[in-house]
Amino acid sequence: MKAMVYTKFGPPEVLQLKEVEKPAPKDNEILVRNYATSVNYGDILARNFKEISPRKFNMPLLFWFFAKMYFGFTKPRITILGSEFAGEIESVGKDVKSFKQGDQVFGYLGQSMGAYAEYLCMPENGVLAIKPANMTHEEAAVVPYGAIMALNLLRKV
Repeated sequence: MKAMVYTKFGPPEVLQLKEVEKPAPKDNEILVRNYATSVNYGDILARNFKEISPRKFNMPLLFWFFAKMYFGFTKPRITILGSEFAGEIESVGKDVKSFKQGDQVFGYLGQSMGAYAEYLCMPENGVLAIKPANMTHEEAAVVPYGAIMALNLLRKV
């Protein structure tokens, strides 16, 4: 499968289209054929995190340090960015009950990233929902950060 990969921090030019291994869903995961994703502020920060000093970071110093540990000090630890997506379920793990092959979905991967790829796996109980029929994949891909996060919190309550 193809994915936008980066192996060093920097401007948008560090992103390269590469062939990577297609993920396989575990028993409780779904495999989504990704049709649309967004580029958001978190993606931009992560892509250029080497240049983000504690002063430029918009959260307390402690969060900056943990983000540096997570994303990498000198080179990226996560090589495929993208946290929001919309697509179609290609396959499901044997324990998945809420979704089926062919479902149109949209969701949020959070800091684990990976939506700049043709396919992605995520847990069935992740931040994921059925895409409304009257919404395009492009429209659905930009909704998750706010709407699905709220939906997920409501489900847990």
